Amino acid sequence: MKQHFIILLTLWVLTLVACQPTQESPNATADSQTYFPITIDGHELQLQLALNAAEQQKGLMHRDTLAEDHGMLFLFDQPGQRAFWMRNTRIPLDIGYFDSNGTLLEVHKLFPYDETSVPSANATVLIAVETNRGWYQKHHVKPGARIDLTALQTALKLRKHPNSALQHP
Repeated sequence: MKQHFIILLTLWVLTLVACQPTQESPNATADSQTYFPITIDGHELQLQLALNAAEQQKGLMHRDTLAEDHGMLFLFDQPGQRAFWMRNTRIPLDIGYFDSNGTLLEVHKLFPYDETSVPSANATVLIAVETNRGWYQKHHVKPGARIDLTALQTALKLRKHPNSALQHP
């Protein structure tokens, strides 16, 4: 009987341990597929980070959908004029161009499969954020709005990617 009780107690404890919610380790590896919560003008987006040339060239290509309030953030090594196109990209998008202070400079529409470059008018672009078409308008996010650089810095640390061109908040 005592042995029976010990077996049942052990099974009960194992069940409790197995049913505990798991938490991601603070050292969990983040990669190009990881979404990070980053706000623009107080409106949260879940953004993947395109940090190197391969990630930036692929961008949002070959996707059929993009969840609401999701997108991709492109971070460059130095400010400059930027241009994006929509090769193999099926989703109608908007792109916002930001400077190193995290200030939104301009927003442009991007059309599915259109390979015509959509350049920034400004030559101080360090960050570009692609979202579903209409996101900026829906949330009344206009030039002068700010992206949360603290959240971006946190995401960069998790991706193990330093970027000295960002102005520190």
